[in-house]
Amino acid sequence: MANTKPNRIKSISEFHRLRGLSKPEHPLISVLTTEDFTKLTDQITMNVVFDFYFIALKRMKGVKYKYGQLHYDFDDDGVLFFMSPNQVLELEIIEEENAEKQSGWILLIHPDFIWNTPLAKTIKQYEFFDYSVNEALLLSEKEERTLNGIIENIRQEYHSNIDKFSKQIIITHLENLLSYSERFYNRQFITREKANHQILERLEKLLADYFNSDDLAIRGLPSVQYVSQELNVSPSYLGSLLRTVTGQSTQQHIHDKLIEKAKEKLSTTNLSVSEIAYELGFEHSQSFSKLFKTKTNVSPLRFRQSFN
Repeated sequence: MANTKPNRIKSISEFHRLRGLSKPEHPLISVLTTEDFTKLTDQITMNVVFDFYFIALKRMKGVKYKYGQLHYDFDDDGVLFFMSPNQVLELEIIEEENAEKQSGWILLIHPDFIWNTPLAKTIKQYEFFDYSVNEALLLSEKEERTLNGIIENIRQEYHSNIDKFSKQIIITHLENLLSYSERFYNRQFITREKANHQILERLEKLLADYFNSDDLAIRGLPSVQYVSQELNVSPSYLGSLLRTVTGQSTQQHIHDKLIEKAKEKLSTTNLSVSEIAYELGFEHSQSFSKLFKTKTNVSPLRFRQSFN
């Protein structure tokens, strides 16, 4: 695919117009099914940025979605993924003749629709909006039916006569949709044991190699962004996975590995605390001592004295 500048789609009405659809019944929210599209697109590729939330459940063959350099082939049933405003979506059509095999729905929500509601704040807590496309949610048939039922409720309310109750009813359904999605993602973290175990194994090796090299003294502690990039997963997905499996965030996991290394040096070498702090990437030994005491409830010196 050519590396072209993304086309920004600022409104849901613009999205409808570009896709050859009729004007949305509400300018700030839209529910679409694959039946609304007579043809997926007239282009071979699309490279777009939305100014609104994009949630899609897809069953399709012959279509690739891409975030950055990561592709996802929709060869599985019931694949759900999320995009928040300002993320880049690249769409590549590789087999247009398979259009009849596509099914699913798309939910578009402009931030102005949820403005000044509790959802405007809580929606930012759902980390799956920042997952990469290859970290999409793979739904069971039962889970898919649950979400399809919620979307049908939104669709019915969307197509009804808009009154003063409509917005709150739709927002309630949206909150349910996001809550169920979070539950299903939590299930995926637990049930995809092999894939998650491989990520954790790679994380352990990555940190072990980093902490046993000169990188720690030269570059300091590895950042969450660095670790995620090396593992080829999004920071949000890695954080959610670790919290589900280990109960700790990525940053806490990195700090724990640091403390393990610090304990090793304090108990097996004659290096001063300042020298150890330097080797562990700290410019100031006070910062190291503060972190060590926060994690262990004792100072580095008191920990070393316990071995004498």
